[in-house]
Amino acid sequence: MAGSVIEFTDENFQAEVLASDQPVLVDFWAPWCSPCKMLTPIIEELAGDFEGRARIGKLNTDNNPNVASEHGISAIPTLMVFKGGELVDRLTGVIPKDQLAAALDKVL
Repeated sequence: MAGSVIEFTDENFQAEVLASDQPVLVDFWAPWCSPCKMLTPIIEELAGDFEGRARIGKLNTDNNPNVASEHGISAIPTLMVFKGGELVDRLTGVIPKDQLAAALDKVL
């Protein structure tokens, strides 16, 4: 993962996302997914833009099926914003950077 993009897993999701004291944007993705690859540079930019204010990371659904299943991921990329351990926003597809930034700004 580049720069400040966090790699979320089945093992660390509780601690890194649900127990975080900052809002968290999770990109549910898979390596074979072309739209997911298109989204990667946007996620990396957002991680830099929101560093210190929000946590931004990716969860590979192929390698971490438990969290993906628990959150009803049926299409990727799916992006979820959590605050205080609660899901506050869910977006599916290649979302423009300004729309993702707005979703994070709403919870800051």
